[in-house]
Amino acid sequence: MAPGENLQVLNALDVAKTQRYHFTAIIVAGMGSVTDAYDLFCISLVTKLLGRIYYHVDGAKKPGTLPPNVSSAVNSVVFCGTLSGQLFFGWLGDKVGRKKVYGMTLMIMAICSIASGISFGKEPKAVMATLCFFRFWLGFGIGGDYPLSATIMSEYANKKTRGAFIAAVFAMQGFGILAGGVLAIIISASFDARFKAPSYGSTLLPLLFLRQIMLGGLF
Repeated sequence: MAPGENLQVLNALDVAKTQRYHFTAIIVAGMGSVTDAYDLFCISLVTKLLGRIYYHVDGAKKPGTLPPNVSSAVNSVVFCGTLSGQLFFGWLGDKVGRKKVYGMTLMIMAICSIASGISFGKEPKAVMATLCFFRFWLGFGIGGDYPLSATIMSEYANKKTRGAFIAAVFAMQGFGILAGGVLAIIISASFDARFKAPSYGSTLLPLLFLRQIMLGGLF
């Protein structure tokens, strides 16, 4: 497309009235923000379960907890991936097109969400290392999705509503954080109704609970 035609398209979008495709763009880009927030912050809901499952000591009076260095790594590695993803996918989006790259980031997020939920290993350190590996690449995908969703929305919006539409997209993050808490409450109530008050030494139920929480990013 010639430069003059590009300008005509942009001018047409700037003066266009608010239509259905604007709200479709808000929903599509907003769902990206929902999953971003969910995947970034759901780990805080399961760190205690990680310690209870993988660092349990038989005969101890209290449930196991993650060592401080392991807890820091599990919680922060996703943000390292996010920073890397923002730099890489921002550059790649300008090269090959933001729509294509946006689809790539969503695929990475979906795959790594599943992989995080089924992290494997024979030893606790191996499980934590596997989880950190997949959480890093999950953050890498989030890093691409986070800025691209706002950019795509700004390109579709007109001059009058651009700020409001971008704010609406980012406001969806609150729903992602809320969804994490609501999902944890629902799963907790379901497990409590089915399995009454298991002892803290039991690891099967917390493990199933953990998988459900971490895989919930695919809703």
